Amino acid sequence: MKSPSLKTVYVTVIIMLVTVFFTVPIGQTQSQTQDYTASFLLLSQPSNDKSATYELNITIPASLYQYYTKQSHTAFTQSDYAKYVTPYALKPIADRLWQIYNNTEDYVNGALEIVHQITYQEILPSRYPIETLVAGRGDCDLFVYIVASILEAGGIHAVLLLYEDQQHMQIGIDVGDQPKDARYPSYSVPYQNISYYIAECTGGAWRYGWRVGECPDKYQNVSIQVVPLDRMEQTSIGQVAANLRELDHSTLAMKVSRTMLLENNAITITGQIYPQSPNENVTIQAKINNNIWRTIGTITTESDGRFSYNWTPPVGGIVDVQASWSGNRQLNGANSAVNNVVVIPLFIVALVTATTVAIIIITLVFVKIQCKTPIVPPMQFPQTTPQKDNETQTELDS
Repeated sequence: MKSPSLKTVYVTVIIMLVTVFFTVPIGQTQSQTQDYTASFLLLSQPSNDKSATYELNITIPASLYQYYTKQSHTAFTQSDYAKYVTPYALKPIADRLWQIYNNTEDYVNGALEIVHQITYQEILPSRYPIETLVAGRGDCDLFVYIVASILEAGGIHAVLLLYEDQQHMQIGIDVGDQPKDARYPSYSVPYQNISYYIAECTGGAWRYGWRVGECPDKYQNVSIQVVPLDRMEQTSIGQVAANLRELDHSTLAMKVSRTMLLENNAITITGQIYPQSPNENVTIQAKINNNIWRTIGTITTESDGRFSYNWTPPVGGIVDVQASWSGNRQLNGANSAVNNVVVIPLFIVALVTATTVAIIIITLVFVKIQCKTPIVPPMQFPQTTPQKDNETQTELDS
């Protein structure tokens, strides 16, 4: 966010003078009345980057854009920041978001996904949301004004959070209960007996961007000034048009070259996106011995949507491999089926080999001992006639 300065005031005055003498924005002629368009992607479940994806298409009437370029762009006090919040003009966007989401938290995170897709660039002086959507770039306060406008238009109350020392602005949102999808401890600001949960509106990587309740470390436990939206715009000369389109379904096939191998050997992971999608980034993930999933590489698909990736598992054990891609403006993303690979550790191979050798040696020794032992014939004893029989024989002879 930009802090007001004498230079800023001079720039603002010059812009206002230019606006007075020119009835259309710079770069346009009086006959130029073509409408503007902007497009954003939205996840049906913002906490799940593999959920269904929608394309939000916004049409901005040229007359509406020209209207806001002619409005005052000077904020003399902090309460003047609220005038940049324009719910009525953006209400069709809010209506479309409620077609996707069925709870406040998802709705808020969906609104954050929109501004996380706008290019970050510091801009002086401040602009209205319509101007930022047309320009396709902005900074923290401009993003906050867009989100606040969408939320207020959707019936969700918000406040502006001003960090003067850090020259930054965030938004505080009344989501009711503590956010359930925040990946870090939730932060909130109390104001008029309501807990307004913090939301960071800057940052790229919209699929994984900041969610409501999450606050960057450098803005934690610092001084915050709450700016209510009592002075936000109540009406306008017109509204944007907005429509939704659900992206088409896609599938991602994947297989591994081997399902069993020795440690320190590589496997080849191949696959293809259907319908065929060239130049798309496919992420390969692996889970070893039932630990967490980790990204092992990213590969770009060829002209027919195929990809191939060589990887050497770092350790032995049971390895699960999966491929995924996030989709594009035509197709929803997809995950492949999980493939399993058994990686035999080298120490087990050595142990089995040593055990086998030991068994063979013991067997040979035993056989050799058996061969050297002499065979003792059974003992023979002389035959004797029992004494009683001898006596009987003598009597017979007599």
